Amino acid sequence: MPQIELLHTDCMEYMAGLPDKAFDLAIVDPPYGIGENWKKDRFSDFYRHRSSYANEQAPDSAYFQELFRVSTHQIIWGANYYWQHLRPTTNIIVWDKGGDPVTQHISACELAWTSITEHAGMVIRLWWTGFVRCEPRYGTHPHEKPVSLYAHLLRHYAKPGMRILDTHGGGMSIAIACDIEGFDLTLCEIDADYFAAGKKRLADHQAQPRLFTPEPPQSTQLQIDPAA
Repeated sequence: MPQIELLHTDCMEYMAGLPDKAFDLAIVDPPYGIGENWKKDRFSDFYRHRSSYANEQAPDSAYFQELFRVSTHQIIWGANYYWQHLRPTTNIIVWDKGGDPVTQHISACELAWTSITEHAGMVIRLWWTGFVRCEPRYGTHPHEKPVSLYAHLLRHYAKPGMRILDTHGGGMSIAIACDIEGFDLTLCEIDADYFAAGKKRLADHQAQPRLFTPEPPQSTQLQIDPAA
């Protein structure tokens, strides 16, 4: 059984106590600085789970310096918000969410930067908008990502025995994915409400037969020329 460690703590305080390269792979989704429920319906279910989470400020350079210090490789969602902190790479992951940014007022895709250059860039098609979703949504965090997205990343970029770090647990979909795929995970979440909800989500998942097995999403390899 994989070891899934959920920590209710500030990730910066946690990383400060780690040795260099304590983790093999960090898969992280830090705040983008776009607001708690950016361009979403203020009367949606997300606002029934109000917490201290604001998402008003993206991490500074100190966060990325620590992340690069404590992990050998990284996959960082929201790359377009952090270019100034990231090195050039030949591998950009594009999550095609299936949305229409004009009519639905949401991003059609999200970008992840990765230090792993063994693969070319990848487009992952997983519908996550409206009533057409690749899987049921847990729904307590406004920026939740699907379990199958994280499972896909683990299958393609992680190797057996790797220790995984997530500094911003959020909806904790990665915890479910690591449990399914068999990877040890340490996850930090500073918000008390989201930590409690995520801890319950993982416990509920582990206490019952698997409700679903994430379907492998459609994906396309991209060739990226860093000099272009």
